[in-house]
Amino acid sequence: MAENGQTPRKKSSGSGDNGNEVQSAERSIRASRRQTHIERLMTFLQLFRRDDHVLIVIVADPDSMSSAMAVKRILARRVTEITIVHPNQIKRVNNLAMRDFLKIPLKPLRGTKRDEYSKFVLLDSQPTHRPELSSIKFDAVIDHHPVTQGWDAPFADIRPEYGATASMLTEYLKAAKIKPVVALATALFYGIKVDTQNFTKKATSADVLCFQYLFKRINQQLLNKIENSDFRKSELKYFKLAIEAMKTSKNRIYCHVGRVGNPDVLVLLADFFSHVYEIGWVIVSGQYGEKLVVIFRSDGYKKDAGKLAAKVFGKLGSAGGHRGSARAEVPLRNIPDKDMSTFNTVGLQRFFKPHL
Repeated sequence: MAENGQTPRKKSSGSGDNGNEVQSAERSIRASRRQTHIERLMTFLQLFRRDDHVLIVIVADPDSMSSAMAVKRILARRVTEITIVHPNQIKRVNNLAMRDFLKIPLKPLRGTKRDEYSKFVLLDSQPTHRPELSSIKFDAVIDHHPVTQGWDAPFADIRPEYGATASMLTEYLKAAKIKPVVALATALFYGIKVDTQNFTKKATSADVLCFQYLFKRINQQLLNKIENSDFRKSELKYFKLAIEAMKTSKNRIYCHVGRVGNPDVLVLLADFFSHVYEIGWVIVSGQYGEKLVVIFRSDGYKKDAGKLAAKVFGKLGSAGGHRGSARAEVPLRNIPDKDMSTFNTVGLQRFFKPHL
């Protein structure tokens, strides 16, 4: 029995993968594509009743968090309760800053009593993307990733051509004639900015129009604070270690900083060193758990970080990436010099002597 005394609809234990469900999902997606923004909004709203308790599920990142804020605003006066949950641990400092500065009310999916909710909405993902999602029978799925199979939902709005789900939800708000307040506009603006990588990745004219629409309503200082929150005070020590440990050879910087509590700090260090004018290659490594993690940055001019990562570490662990950035993760047992207590920047350089 739910808190309002109503008995919520029973949910199945999984989304299933039979042919009827797949066809039904495809029909929902095709139907949504033929609708105008207003028709799509009205179809979505028809799912809900006043006594519904709605669970919005996201894999928390800027795009999904901002989309969840938008759906919560759209449903605010139409249902009894709305809760936003996520199965993943939020580690990136920018994402934590976004959650905290914009006061986004998030809860972990683990421990959530699903039988207390009557409607389930999935944003910026699809049920087959994670095991925790496939166990929920969703009423609505709104996403911009390529369509996957093996799931069904009464309402499915999947538009892979869009750069961000936040753009799609901005259109929902406009169709509902809801002008986003500053916090919501800033969140959606940031969600579009991150997922399109400042429009250097796939995007449509719709993404651009939504971006322009939101720009008039954002708080630029708040956005700057979120974007510039790259690391914690406790991680400042790694910058000191990195500068002391770095070695240069021609136009390359190498640096091994030892054991790290979070591998994301290696990305921050690599990005930091890549701002040095004379440098074309940056290679930063550290030990995280029982792995050597190596982050690559290059200027991309006659260089390919992904190919170099695969060439040097591909036979020892997982390695690859793009021209300008790449990553390798090597189990310590596969490293010839297994004594990581003595492994240093010179040891890191040895891996590259045959290749650079």
